Amino acid sequence: MSTVNGGCHCGAIRYEVAGQLIVHALCHCADCRRHAGAPMVGWTTYAEDAVKVTKGQPRIYRSSENGRRHFCDNCGTGLFYTNAAMLPGIIDIQSATCDDADAVPATMHIQVAERLRWMEDVHALPTFDRFPPQT
Repeated sequence: MSTVNGGCHCGAIRYEVAGQLIVHALCHCADCRRHAGAPMVGWTTYAEDAVKVTKGQPRIYRSSENGRRHFCDNCGTGLFYTNAAMLPGIIDIQSATCDDADAVPATMHIQVAERLRWMEDVHALPTFDRFPPQT
């Protein structure tokens, strides 16, 4: 078991995880997409008591009857998701907020019933190290 550290974009909120990873999933649900403004969101899942906020205090948004999205009210970075009814004792952390976001590869896609159709073939798009050449 290793320690994971992370935080929001502006640095106002920092967290530490000292627990065993349950899963790292890429979520395609409309709720996650809309909240993050992204076509999918990576979530690392841990026991809730493994996560400690070490700096600042996230704001909590009630995104559904039981869903709670925790974010920085200064820069807007989404950090955590909890749902005591559906996932008791579990916390999801937006994996891109980890200091070493490359350390834990995703292991699955979830909520693909809501996936944007164009995401099915996104791996086939042209790639550039930075930006495409200007024409």
